[in-house]
Amino acid sequence: MPRPRPEPAGPGQESVWDYPRPPRAEPDHRRAVLRYGGVVVADTTDLVRVLETSHPPTFYLPRTAFGEYLTPVEKTTFCEWKGVARYVDVVVPGAQPLREVGWWYPEPDRRYPELLDRVAVYAAAFDEITLDGVTVLPQPGGFYGGWVTPEVVGPFKGGPGSWGW
Repeated sequence: MPRPRPEPAGPGQESVWDYPRPPRAEPDHRRAVLRYGGVVVADTTDLVRVLETSHPPTFYLPRTAFGEYLTPVEKTTFCEWKGVARYVDVVVPGAQPLREVGWWYPEPDRRYPELLDRVAVYAAAFDEITLDGVTVLPQPGGFYGGWVTPEVVGPFKGGPGSWGW
């Protein structure tokens, strides 16, 4: 499938088609607040965002930001860039557990040491995720974990017909 035509980036925006491959990880100090089941399950300004061509940024939060709400599970996957990922559930008393909603790299590839002890999550499962007060939308398709905000323009990989990009 041919590469889609990128949307033009306006002032203060980034085109995901300008992001690198292999991905780049960089610190980000905006405030991320994740809510589920009437509870703030994470609230931090200690973020790492991973930027990869055609994807909205994936944000990694310190595992400690989730307190006792993370439960490791058996599922693993492999990323050609970052290595073997282990998955986690988010468990909030009185709410349905969010199964396999996040992942982390116990031993990230040496190119990504900043991901050690950090967790990324699929935004769609949460009641709300905000980044500096702006509501985050999930990357289309449910397979990737990017966070869509008004600062990024696509089109984004993940939706129907985008597998071969």
